[in-house]
Amino acid sequence: MTSIKSSELILNPDGSVYHLNLKPEHIAHDIIFVGDQNRVEKITQFFDTIEFSTQKREFKTQTGTLKGKRITVMSTGIGPDNIDIVMNELDALVNIDLETRLPKKDLTSLNIIRIGTSGSLQTDIPVDSFVMSKYGLGLDNMLRSYLIEDISEQAIEDAFISHTNWDLKKGRPYVIACSSKLEQFIESEKIHKGFTGTAGGFYGPQGRVLRLNIQDESLNSKMDSFNFNGIKMTNLEMETAAIYGLGKLLGHETLSLNAIIANRADGTFSADPYKAVDELIAYTLGKMTS
Repeated sequence: MTSIKSSELILNPDGSVYHLNLKPEHIAHDIIFVGDQNRVEKITQFFDTIEFSTQKREFKTQTGTLKGKRITVMSTGIGPDNIDIVMNELDALVNIDLETRLPKKDLTSLNIIRIGTSGSLQTDIPVDSFVMSKYGLGLDNMLRSYLIEDISEQAIEDAFISHTNWDLKKGRPYVIACSSKLEQFIESEKIHKGFTGTAGGFYGPQGRVLRLNIQDESLNSKMDSFNFNGIKMTNLEMETAAIYGLGKLLGHETLSLNAIIANRADGTFSADPYKAVDELIAYTLGKMTS
């Protein structure tokens, strides 16, 4: 087995992975992702201790303990491209020997839960509710750089392409299921389940029109009405499908939770979006430390 070239696995002079600025001892096996770097401390403020903190660019990481449970909280920034960086570098920390640059024989599986905010696509999923992404539907092309045929839900992909009359010049959408282990661990009656769409951008890719025309002006309404065996599109954001796909490929357990702060179906917005996020944080931490 040949070692991984330094141009492929880039390390900083201190031996930490390039973008995240982390060494293996800096992270726990239970990790919470947030998009916004300012949200990291909204979570770690509840910790009993914080043992490590660092930031490089939009990637802020803090590791500490809560009720005896060691947890890492990390900001990923926005979009599937950032998720590609975060997931690969996290995996390198636990599954590659950074000195020999060789993959380890015994692989480690991380538990990764994303806590985010999103807009609902369905009138029956109101603002201030929680959504668990049973599936991530990738409308971006990032994951197609990898070999995903063995992990993707191709029947759902075909149904979505047919229902939306998807233009394949934009690439083939991909569908990845969440971790069934984390789903059973986190679920409750108060959490909605469904498809979460992951877009490669915020404006045109999510159907927003400012000064530019978009390829399919009716895509959002088509997604609203998509139904596969009773599971509907619930919300639209920019990370979930990429997290699920790379998690499956690399052998990590992943789950995405969102506080719904807007309902695009009825045009409403939360009167207190910060409260909704705080409640989702409290719920998730309670489950992780129970």
